[in-house]
Amino acid sequence: MKKALTILIAGPYRSGTNDDPTMMAQNLQRMEEPALALFRAGHIPIIGEWFALPLLKQAGCKYAGDEIYEEISYPIARRLITRCDAILRIEGASKGADGDVVFAENMGLKVYYDLEELLNDARN
Repeated sequence: MKKALTILIAGPYRSGTNDDPTMMAQNLQRMEEPALALFRAGHIPIIGEWFALPLLKQAGCKYAGDEIYEEISYPIARRLITRCDAILRIEGASKGADGDVVFAENMGLKVYYDLEELLNDARN
């Protein structure tokens, strides 16, 4: 059996939403869409917001972009990347996701921009 890869899915969350919670939820859903395919292929998909959102709530975050948000959101993603085998960068402008890509590349991780390419590489 092949090793399960841990793959961070990076994409826009806050970008382009003007901090509208409905639009942010839609962006999260877009990141979650490839997660099921990765799981069914035997891998472990993760999204930074899956870890950040409960921490933000616990810490008393009042709104996206406040001091608590900045303390937790990007740092949790970077910590997760240190535990990942690859990154899947989905479409859409995002300073945070672009930063995740640079961080991952600096660690020598493969960054994918296409789910099928990732799945094909992981099979071989």
